[in-house]
Amino acid sequence: MDNASGTPLHPKVTEAIIPLLKEGFGNPSNLHHFGRMTSDAIQTARGQVAGLINAKPNEIIFTSGGTEANNFALKGILPAHKKKGNHIVTSQIEHFSVLNPLKSLEKSGYEVTYLPVDKYGMINPDDVKKAIKPTTTMVSIMYANNEIGTVEPVKEIGSLTREKNIIFHTDAVAAVGNIPVDVKENNIDALSLSANQFGGPAGVGALYVREGVRIRPFMEGGVQEGGRRAGTENIMGIVGLGKASELAQSEMSQRVNKMQSLRDRLKDGILKNISHVYVNGHPTNRLPGNLSLCIEFIEGESILLFLDMQGIAISSGSACTSRSLKASHVITATGVDAALAQGTILFSLGINNSENDINYVLEKLPPIIDRLRQMSPLYSQKK
Repeated sequence: MDNASGTPLHPKVTEAIIPLLKEGFGNPSNLHHFGRMTSDAIQTARGQVAGLINAKPNEIIFTSGGTEANNFALKGILPAHKKKGNHIVTSQIEHFSVLNPLKSLEKSGYEVTYLPVDKYGMINPDDVKKAIKPTTTMVSIMYANNEIGTVEPVKEIGSLTREKNIIFHTDAVAAVGNIPVDVKENNIDALSLSANQFGGPAGVGALYVREGVRIRPFMEGGVQEGGRRAGTENIMGIVGLGKASELAQSEMSQRVNKMQSLRDRLKDGILKNISHVYVNGHPTNRLPGNLSLCIEFIEGESILLFLDMQGIAISSGSACTSRSLKASHVITATGVDAALAQGTILFSLGINNSENDINYVLEKLPPIIDRLRQMSPLYSQKK
């Protein structure tokens, strides 16, 4: 139940990749038979990814994952448009693959406005509008938060940025493949995605860049990816991403309905059987498989470890910060008390989860919470 950190390979994705282990050695830049075969496979995958988000195939640039895609969007697009200005608008709850590159850009002369969120982790489009100034080049707001599941008002933000002729980038790693995403409908100029969030392999992702938006190469060398991202392509990863995209597009409604139903059963069961539990994120505008909770009087890491001993895998927040033992910047940005934030756990359901999984968690979790609270001086004081 930690699909936000990475999903198992879909069996059909595995089937698509296996032949390439033997036959996919040709360099796609070569004109001979072996090169043409892998080049064709890459172009097929490019079309499949484009279809998932309603883009054109030539607007898809393959990357090593969501982190590279976010870095590429910021460090590739902004310098290409620097004549317009040096101001960027973002939010306080972005992933660190957005926040840390922005810190680097600030050191090189860029100005960044970090917008607050409400108690549900929601950005107010009016705040975006007020933050825009004549030097604003880009607005980078995530599509959905990977920790608390809140889906942001990207359509309203996209309408605003298009009207102001400002580039709109969205980190959609948590969203693409899990909920419908349409770059045209939402006026998105650049979008980051990652295969391992929806049944594809780890280590491969993509950056969508709308036709007409300039971008400087992030990796320099050869002419791969239209000269925008050099280096011999990760053929097996790209083919896996393409197949995962095709499957996600065709199975979207069934997946969403299934994960929402399981998540709601899990939430209702936990709230019924455990006291002093608080749900993070927006009550309705959220990712279908996301259930982020703050459990009072105990630490999330302790819950994680006890559940792991029962064969249940969850997260205590973002996988990129889970070893830091710090309260999540996302949770604290929503106004949650620092002590309560330490009790954050995240269930992120995937297409492989079942009702039996939910029943098993509801059987094992309450006694674990009870045992940990009996050891907590904070809980004994409360009683």
